[in-house]
Amino acid sequence: MSRRLNRATEREPRAGFRAERRDCGASVPQGLLKAARKSGQLNLSGRNLSEVSWTSGRIIHDNQLTSLPSAIKELENLQKLNVRVEEIAFILSIKSHNKLKILPEEIANLRNLKGLYLQHNELTCIPEGFEQLFNLEDLDLSNNRLTTLPTSFSSLFSLVRLNLSSNQLKSLPAEISGMKRLKHLDCNSNLLETIPPELASMESLELLYLRRNKLRFLPEFPSCKLLKELHVGENQIEMLGAQHLKHLNSILVLDLRDNKLKSVPDEITLLQSLERLDLSNNDISSLPYSLGKLHLKFLALEGNPLRTIRREIINKGTQEVLKYLRSKIKDDEPNQSDSVVETAMTLPSESRINVHAIVTLKMLDYSDKQTTLIPDEVFDAVKSNIITSVNFSKNQLCEIPKRIVELKEMVSDVNLSFNKLSFISLELCMLQKLTFLDLRNNFLNSLPEEMESLIRLQTINLSFNRFKILPEVLYRISTLETILISNNQVGSVDPQKMKTMENLITLDLQNNDLLQIPPELGNCVSLRTLLLDGNPFRVPRAAILMKGTAAILEYLRDRIPT
Repeated sequence: MSRRLNRATEREPRAGFRAERRDCGASVPQGLLKAARKSGQLNLSGRNLSEVSWTSGRIIHDNQLTSLPSAIKELENLQKLNVRVEEIAFILSIKSHNKLKILPEEIANLRNLKGLYLQHNELTCIPEGFEQLFNLEDLDLSNNRLTTLPTSFSSLFSLVRLNLSSNQLKSLPAEISGMKRLKHLDCNSNLLETIPPELASMESLELLYLRRNKLRFLPEFPSCKLLKELHVGENQIEMLGAQHLKHLNSILVLDLRDNKLKSVPDEITLLQSLERLDLSNNDISSLPYSLGKLHLKFLALEGNPLRTIRREIINKGTQEVLKYLRSKIKDDEPNQSDSVVETAMTLPSESRINVHAIVTLKMLDYSDKQTTLIPDEVFDAVKSNIITSVNFSKNQLCEIPKRIVELKEMVSDVNLSFNKLSFISLELCMLQKLTFLDLRNNFLNSLPEEMESLIRLQTINLSFNRFKILPEVLYRISTLETILISNNQVGSVDPQKMKTMENLITLDLQNNDLLQIPPELGNCVSLRTLLLDGNPFRVPRAAILMKGTAAILEYLRDRIPT
């Protein structure tokens, strides 16, 4: 049984709304139409409409549409047409999908359209004239059945964000380089075997997602000077060379996981801005020692047949791996006799301050000393040098040294793991440039509310502590991308608060005390990695967990009460 919103024939097309009652079903409520006449927006979500013959609405989603009416061309002032389901519909706990197969050519008349969201439909082609949407800035065509794109489609000169993920594209048109303003291009989960070289000339490109395709070679990027994130995981790339790296001056994130790489070139050190490098699940047997010169905050190496680094070092995390690699550089360069200096009035275990690390690597390293206090000489050695990283891990610290606040204007990376901290001092909360914080293996069971002032924090590692809940303050740090809180006693998380964390990509809750996983957690659609193994809950079952994050989130969403 369908419901229809019909245009009254006696009125001018854009004069307003009228719904007729028929024997076949109820009309759209008059109150809704009255409000729509005033606001110019009509939301027909979740009304099981099979046809919309006229509307001046702003959002049409989660119905059972198989086509859009040609009369849509009358909506000349439409700013946003939304037939999106995945995020919005599930947030509303409405689980049907639109099934659009064809877009009317008249959609090209919506010249003022800025955002068009058509994901999770059954579109197989883009209509002619689509390039006339010259004001379009945001276009989402993900999760459709597109096999090709028309070359004229790339004439959308105003486009800033384009999502083509989860289609059946085997190639991209070379003309895509005409999108001079494009910053975000998502082509994940397609059938791409090659990337047109013209893509490398897109000077505005900042984020490029090419995961889960069939790429065998990494393209070069001579003009992509602004590229910050390159995601090419889950392809068939066999070789990484200097030519692929030398132009990536601004790269912060490089995802190469699940490929067939056998080696990493020394030229990896050209990526001086690189913060996150994922090399997991490749065929890499050794790493260049020069990798230790990078200021990485995250390095993933799992699933490689590495022979030159002991597993126990890899298990200790990124900073220990980098420290090991740097130590091997020193072994190869024995003439660096001035790299350490003796300090007076300290115990033998505290007697060596790595000045080379301070001057060259911008790191204040006083780790693995088993000391209960950081000597003043350590901070004095900084002098006028710029310090971006602090490593006080593997000591016996019961509190954070107060003098760390002296570095508040410059430090972005702090490692206090493997100590005996039971509380976080306010001095740490003053490091407002902090982006990476490692507090693993301490005695913490809470975090201070003042940590909300860490407005740049992206990654926090709280694994192997004594937390019983996810600390409330974390929900309010909107910049967080990664929360690692495995091996604690966490018994609950708040899915409603977590849903507001739009930048959260990775959440590791392994080996905690979660008796149940709230279905609403499935609404956290920004999550790319959700780890739940080792908890006592019964559902989702292990078979679901093994399918990965996308399957877990879908499973949870399907169980949200309606």
